[in-house]
Amino acid sequence: MRSTSLSAFLVFIAVAFSSIGSTDAGAAEKLPNILIVLVDDMGFGDPRCFNPKSKIPTPNIDRLAAEGMRFTDAHASGPLCHMSRYGLMTGRYPFRINVGQWPKHALIQEGEVTLPSLLRDAGYRTAMVGKWHVGFDENGYDRPLPGGPVDRGFDSFFGIRASTDIPPYFYIRDRNAVTPPTDSIEANQSGSQQTGSQWNEIQGAFWRAGGIAPELDLVDVTPRFTSEACDIIRSHQGNDQPLMLYLALPSPHTPWLPLPKYEGQSKAGLYGDFMTMVDDMFGKVLGALEDAGMKENTLVIFSSDNGPVWYDKDTRAFGHDSCGGLRGMKADAWEAGHRMPMVVRWPGVVKPGSSSDATVSFVDFVATMDELVGSNHCVQSTSESEAIAAGPDSFSFLSELTGKPSDRPKRESLALQSGRGLMTYRRGPWKLIEGDGSGGFSDRGPRGNRNQSYKGQLYNLDHDLGETKNLVDEHPKIVASLREELAAIIDAERSR
Repeated sequence: MRSTSLSAFLVFIAVAFSSIGSTDAGAAEKLPNILIVLVDDMGFGDPRCFNPKSKIPTPNIDRLAAEGMRFTDAHASGPLCHMSRYGLMTGRYPFRINVGQWPKHALIQEGEVTLPSLLRDAGYRTAMVGKWHVGFDENGYDRPLPGGPVDRGFDSFFGIRASTDIPPYFYIRDRNAVTPPTDSIEANQSGSQQTGSQWNEIQGAFWRAGGIAPELDLVDVTPRFTSEACDIIRSHQGNDQPLMLYLALPSPHTPWLPLPKYEGQSKAGLYGDFMTMVDDMFGKVLGALEDAGMKENTLVIFSSDNGPVWYDKDTRAFGHDSCGGLRGMKADAWEAGHRMPMVVRWPGVVKPGSSSDATVSFVDFVATMDELVGSNHCVQSTSESEAIAAGPDSFSFLSELTGKPSDRPKRESLALQSGRGLMTYRRGPWKLIEGDGSGGFSDRGPRGNRNQSYKGQLYNLDHDLGETKNLVDEHPKIVASLREELAAIIDAERSR
């Protein structure tokens, strides 16, 4: 691939930042603060800026879209929490490693260039608040937890190891449990075992039994993380060092626990009310940016880690389609599992009220920030004796934001793996799924035999975004070509 010379790249950056007309000359020379907010299990059809028929009020997400750019073809690195977050942090497709090791082992290798380490090396203060879910090297919760955020590029971390329905439940500050999970909590379901309930067994106020820290209450986790994020922003007011804050809210993932003030605020039941609360928490963080005078020089990226746990029965019951017309749900190879509502605001750079149909993946954050700061970590090595460059599956979408030309390579295809292991490959309008069915939560019951023969699925998303017509029998040459390309990407250990 071609690499940008240092002098040419500095000229590009200077031009990009000189367009920030609302700031003074000194501020225009600064790299922006970066706020990445990743919510959990929110569907493409939940924010009204993506689905005007949504029964959930999302004024803060909608305001961000009005002030920035909507991405209509943005995709999680994978349709499950740990897959998605691994790709976001590393710029590497998660199917390249065994992501199933996360409960006991750190998924990110020591010394690997990550999104935060890249930005820290460029002079950023890097902070993370919220759900990690990319693993620690665990050896007891009364001992330090290495391999987590502060060992992979963040200066500070306050959060939890995984979801608020996966025990043990306890807060972590940097490498240590604030209080170990010495108490226990019983499992809870508000789903199908409760007479008359709308929800099934993995919806509603659902959590698993296990250890819990004495001071942790599940209902308080999202508000606590919001408060921590706001504190970090306030502490950075007036600081010339750029800030990168990654806020990973563990909601609206189960358990759906809206505070009393949000109950009945949506027309989509318990889930909708919880999503209303999530939007309000996001609004508090945006408000903290404004109060600190940091709004005009902060690049804000908002999205969700994967699709929702929302069934056809729920759409019929509430008249609300959390999937926004897409097929499937969380964990699926179908679009609702991984196509995410993504919004980017960057005052003076990103055109307000704009949209992009560029195909973007969360693995692209690494290359995008690499181009922004000019670090060139993602410039591919030309020497076979040298290690593969950082973010081997990452492509910069900075030019989509700035409207400025770039000689960095563009994403031309997309590969991912479903929750049950079906490989999926996309090039242009064509999407190949190497298996039958959803490959995820839409397929209830025992996991199928992945080694048995299958017909496969081929869809033309330009004409059939809902994936209603399988064209695999009609276009054997396209199927063969896509399979060949996918095999080459898997074998090459990189796609850039």
